[in-house]
Parts: sequence; C-alpha cells; structure tokens
Amino acid sequence: MAAKELKEFTLEEVAQHNKPDDLWVIIDGKVYDLTRFKDLHPGGISVLVDEEVAGKDATDTFYGLHRHEVLERPQYKRLQVGTVKGQKSVIFGRKLGELSQVPYAEPTWLSPGYHSPYYSDNHRQFQKAVRRFIDEVVYPDAQAREEDGKRPSQIVFDKMADLNLHAMRLGPGKHLKGRVLMGGIVKPEEFDYFHELIITQELVRCGARGYGDGMLGGQVIGLPPVLNFGSPELQARIVPDILAGKKFICLAISEAAAGSDVMGLQTTAVLSEDGKEWIINGTKKWITNGTFADYFTVGCRTNDGLTVILVERGPGVETRQIKTSYSTAAGTAYITFDNVRVPVGNTLGEVGGGIFVILSNFNHERWVMCCSSARAQRTLIEECLKWATQRQAFGKPLISQPVIRAKIAGMIERTESVQSWLENITYQMTHMTYKQQSQKLAGPIAFLKSYSTRCAQDTARDAVQVFGGRGITKTGMGKFVEHYYRTVTFDSLLGGAEDVLADLGVRQAIRAMPKNARL
Repeated sequence: MAAKELKEFTLEEVAQHNKPDDLWVIIDGKVYDLTRFKDLHPGGISVLVDEEVAGKDATDTFYGLHRHEVLERPQYKRLQVGTVKGQKSVIFGRKLGELSQVPYAEPTWLSPGYHSPYYSDNHRQFQKAVRRFIDEVVYPDAQAREEDGKRPSQIVFDKMADLNLHAMRLGPGKHLKGRVLMGGIVKPEEFDYFHELIITQELVRCGARGYGDGMLGGQVIGLPPVLNFGSPELQARIVPDILAGKKFICLAISEAAAGSDVMGLQTTAVLSEDGKEWIINGTKKWITNGTFADYFTVGCRTNDGLTVILVERGPGVETRQIKTSYSTAAGTAYITFDNVRVPVGNTLGEVGGGIFVILSNFNHERWVMCCSSARAQRTLIEECLKWATQRQAFGKPLISQPVIRAKIAGMIERTESVQSWLENITYQMTHMTYKQQSQKLAGPIAFLKSYSTRCAQDTARDAVQVFGGRGITKTGMGKFVEHYYRTVTFDSLLGGAEDVLADLGVRQAIRAMPKNARL
C-alpha cells in the first residue's frame, strides 16, 4: 500500500478548521484531523474543541497529557493529514539503540565528554550491540507480557540463545568456553563482570519488573549451583538445553516458614532403602520462574544437615502461581514436593554441605540485584526530568518549583552514589577468584544491596510526588513511575532483606577487627 501523501499547510489554513465538525490541531509541526476521532477521544470532546486547542498549535497541551508513544500508534498516526509550512518536527520518541541525551539518564561512562577507568572500548562496543538487541527484540515483548502476565516469549529466548546471552548472564567462567558471544564482539576468555553488568542494566531499561524476573531470573540464581557443584554427568545432561533456552531452571530455597533464615528450612530429603534415591517432601514459596521451570535447585533438610538437590519436574512435583505486586510474567510459584524420588546423582555438593552451596550463590545474586536497582533508579530520573520540564503548573514549568528540583537532586545524588559503589565492587570482582570474592566481598555486597534498595524506595516515593496523581496511575504519563513504586520492594526483599544484609555487613566487619585495636 502506498504511503499517504501529506500536504503542507500554513498556520492560517489550519486555524480555519476549528469547529467540532471540522477539527484540526497541530502537534510538533504535524497537522492532525480529529473530526472523526473526537467522539472516541478518551478524555472527552471538550478538551479538543477548547479555543486554545482547536485549529491551534496544541503541542504543549498534548505533551502535558500524553506520552509521545501515543502518536506512534497506527490508529493515531493515520490521523495526520499534513505538516506546517516552515516547521520541522523536533520531538522524537524512543530511538532504537541510541543513548539518551537527558542529563543523568545514562551512567557517567556512557555520557559524552566523561571518562571511566573501568570500561574498555570493547565494553562500549558490547554495550551498543546489547542495547540495540534489547530495544529491537526484548522491549516490545516486555511491554506486552508485563501487561498480559504470560511468560516471556519463546522466540525471545531463542534469539538470546543465538547470541549466548543466557550463558553470559551467569558471569565469566568455563561455561563460556567455545561459545561465540554477542556475534563475536567479545571472546569468552575476555568476558568479565563489567560485560555482565552491561547486560543486566540494559535489560532493566525495559521498565517491566515482573517480565525482568521472568526473563530467566531463576536461571541466573538456579544454574550456578549446578555449574559449581554438580557432577560432570549431570551438567552434560541438563546445562546445554538450559543455556539454549529450551529448558528452564529455578532456585527453590524460600519457604513459608523460612525466608532469610536459611537454616530454618523444613523441606526434607530422606534416602531410599537402597540408597539410590532421595525422597523429597515439603513446600517452597515465592519461587521465581517456578511455574514454568523444568528443573528446581532445592534446599532440603537431611540427616546430615542442609543438602542441595536438583529436582526435575515429574511425578509428585506441583507448581501453582502466586499473584504478587508485579506481573505474573515472572512465574512466581508455590511448589509442593510429595514423595518426589530423585537420583542421588542429582546431589549438588556434599551431603550436609548445602549451606556452603547456598551461601556461595548469594554474592553473585545480590550483586546482580544491585546492578538492576542502580539502573532502574536512573530511569526514574529521566522520567522526572522530562515530566518536570514539560508539565505546566501554576502558569510555569513544574521544574521551576524549588521543592521539585530538591527531590530530583536527591534522586541524582543517590543514583550516582549507588552506581559508583557498584562499579568499585565490580572492579574488585574482576580481580578476585570466586573464593576470594566469598571471603572479601560478602560484607560490601550486602551493604551495597541494603543501601541501593533503600535509595530506590526513597527515589520511588519522590518520583510519585513529582508526578502527582499520574504517579499512581497504571497507564499514561506516569506508568513507569507507578510501576516502579509498586514493585520496588521486591529488590529490598529478594536475596535477603535490607536489615538482615546490613547486619551481615557489620558482622563481617567485626570478624575482621584486629585483636589489638583500641581507642
């Protein structure tokens, strides 16, 4: 079908179309015929026939009520009949793969004119490719699935697998050997935690918290115990399909009676009479990706203490969806194990050594959540700066109010401090073995997660105040602010509650206190 030919009109010509039965408006240099649309307008007819709108340049009025994406929808695009002579459109929507030009919308290392000792040219090339991929492939699916509650689309998993993104999200390691990463941009032996940080933060830009966890968050925390403690036979059997996005895995530790208190787990695993199988009974709660997982990395109580066992979906395993504050796209589940028989070869690590398996996983899990939190807060800064400069209140831009500027200042201060601390810890990770990280970084990462999620809640609350009623409305101008405010507490709870982690950090510091330290 040929594209509709658009005519040029003068301002005077447009002004003549200012009646209900002949209604035109100008938005950003484009002329729209709203005559037939006026009765369908969600905000009613009166807004459109207002003497400051009908036949006039309604750009400021439009952007005071709508996001730019509205104009990009096909049903509204076709309302355009022309352009204004001598004017050019200057407002553009989301540019695929491009960096935002809004101050503080990007971390310092991506901001023009700034420098960083942490990121190489390869990191920058990698970031460009990842952003382009996520904007083109992941973002549209994220918006749709966050809304309808279905798990992320299989075609997205498949395209991520083609680039080995599933494998890269587990961090550097042997599992990357022989793989072509992001089309060959980075070699497996050169892939580091800053590359992983980039992937995590780019995914967060989708602004869909439930979908973000549904995007195989369970794999990120459920597969490392298999890679680090599973037998070669077990790894060979299940890891390839998981990294190919064909099978799914989750971490099943939390229970109704045991969250941060890992030692309080009540799910039991008892050896069969012939000693060849574990018989597992119990329940797990709030398990990310549990509704669609094929494998479950399960913490169990055995005669020798805690033991971690890989359970495959089968007889005796039942999963039920739990509805939480964010989308069911996350696949949050309540899991029941009823006399589930599992080969002893599925034991991860030593029998009775499960606490070590579980704790060794926490640092990376919490660090990933810090990456996410830092980037999500930055998204709110961009939303608030855009809104405060285009919103008119009391006859002038909202940003002219000192109290609004003060709130945005606090957002920027908190976000920049979280990102800087995060990059410092990430740098330490790139120069430490996994064992050294466990010894040196458990405290700092615990502190960072506690701090970043406290900052996030302050920023979410301030953003709602900046947006007003729109900040508590699921659609429209404040939809990303409302979404973040509703879901921000997930980060403060998952991977360990704020107070528990802050206390852990202090206890780690006390353990390192020299015996002869005195005032």
